[in-house]
Amino acid sequence: MVEKRYLQAIGRRKEATATVRLSEGKGEISVNSKPIAQYFPSEEEKIMYTEPFRLTETEGKFNGTIKAHGGGGSGQLGAVVLGISRALVLFDEKFRKPLRDAGLLTRIPKEKERKKYFLKKARKRPQYSKR
Repeated sequence: MVEKRYLQAIGRRKEATATVRLSEGKGEISVNSKPIAQYFPSEEEKIMYTEPFRLTETEGKFNGTIKAHGGGGSGQLGAVVLGISRALVLFDEKFRKPLRDAGLLTRIPKEKERKKYFLKKARKRPQYSKR
């Protein structure tokens, strides 16, 4: 049996995590066992997840399996894009510059703020009454 070589990277965004495995192939990418176009159906999402391949001129050259969990749709999409970008850099170090310049290798650090005691949410306070 021939061992298939793949590149693995992890992307995170908000509460979401995506484990990306890329191997050379025809461009078939699946997220949680669904085609990526079905998992992220809108046109804006398609532009976002194809951006790393477009910048590195590798469209249709990689097959991928992605496992995304946690967070919501937007967070998972950000995690997938970061994971794809990191995997492409592992494939070839010369991809680092265009991906870095486009901001695709930066992990966006926004996280949910914790709720504080006495407050209703993280910052929402009870109404103040003067009298």
